[in-house]
Amino acid sequence: MPDVADRYRENAAGFDARVVAVPTDRWEDQSPCEDWTARDVVRHVVDTSGMFLGFIDQKLPPAPSVDEDPIAAWHSARDAIQGALDDPRIARKEYDGMFGKTTFEQSVGRFLAPDALVHTWDLARATGLDDTLPEAASREVLEALEPMDDKMRGPGAFGEKIDPPPNADIQTRLLCFLGRRP
Repeated sequence: MPDVADRYRENAAGFDARVVAVPTDRWEDQSPCEDWTARDVVRHVVDTSGMFLGFIDQKLPPAPSVDEDPIAAWHSARDAIQGALDDPRIARKEYDGMFGKTTFEQSVGRFLAPDALVHTWDLARATGLDDTLPEAASREVLEALEPMDDKMRGPGAFGEKIDPPPNADIQTRLLCFLGRRP
């Protein structure tokens, strides 16, 4: 199993491939996330990155806003998270989180890496891009999120579960678990 820095890098690369491919006239298209456009999906990922850095008294570097340049805003956030993960001193910095004492690295593995994967699908669906997620990453994310179901569904991080069709592939099962209609 890859370490957190590698998992984040891989999931962020999939998200990045969709971000840079969004046609300029599709940024305001509706995403599968209620009340979010394609631009809002990127805004969420950027803002969440800043929030997680804030847990360890770090900040996103200055960058254009998502409204000005969603690609540059995302690249800045991605690079800040990856840089923090690649620095063992920062990656292992502890803080008190929703699951108790944790490290930045553990939080990225639990939340930001899966978030990048799932929002890859959301952004692709909103903008007509390839919405295929890597099978191994989808399985890993589903297996990691299932035990957190009660804690995450309560604050609205997950939508209402949908029963997947019989013999559904792992991507469909993951999306249904998160309340998305594939």
